[in-house]
Amino acid sequence: MSLVVAILAGGAGRRIGGDKPRRLLGGTRLLDHALARAHSVAAPIIMVVRDPRQVEDFAGTVVLDAPGIEGPLAGLFSALTWAAEAGADRVLTLPCDMPFLPGDMATRLEQALTPDLEVAVAASEGRLHPVCALWRTTAAQTLVRRAGEGRLSLHGLSEAVGRTVVDWPVDGGDPFININTAADLAAAETSLT
Repeated sequence: MSLVVAILAGGAGRRIGGDKPRRLLGGTRLLDHALARAHSVAAPIIMVVRDPRQVEDFAGTVVLDAPGIEGPLAGLFSALTWAAEAGADRVLTLPCDMPFLPGDMATRLEQALTPDLEVAVAASEGRLHPVCALWRTTAAQTLVRRAGEGRLSLHGLSEAVGRTVVDWPVDGGDPFININTAADLAAAETSLT
């Protein structure tokens, strides 16, 4: 096994009223939108959460956020560590709150990740999306050091380990729309019709 797909679903979702992974979009939970994208990649899938109750009906492997690390770095560290222990050398991270991710994301990130880099990061309209990235498991060492120094930015981590950026067109709409609030969810719902 060389690749693991990790769905990052551990956020509290305070701005949307909590329980973000189970919010419905088009009658389907945000979590299931992420799972559909993950299943399109031929690799084992893990679900990374803060509390197992966030995904209690998920039948696959659930990995908990690393204690003592704040924010999305906690989920990324746990995913990288789990994958390395399982014999994988790369982790494709997918957030549970971006339901329109492009179907070619895994392929394009894989093609862009050269041996001298630790991560290939998706981007659109000039914005990086480091939760949508292909990470080498060796990035965990730098992550731990930076987290210990209080540097918790995924952007900063991706820059520190050496990254390449893969940009997506937004002609038919930005595929990296992030659902953070009820208004975001309503706008995404409207875009489905």
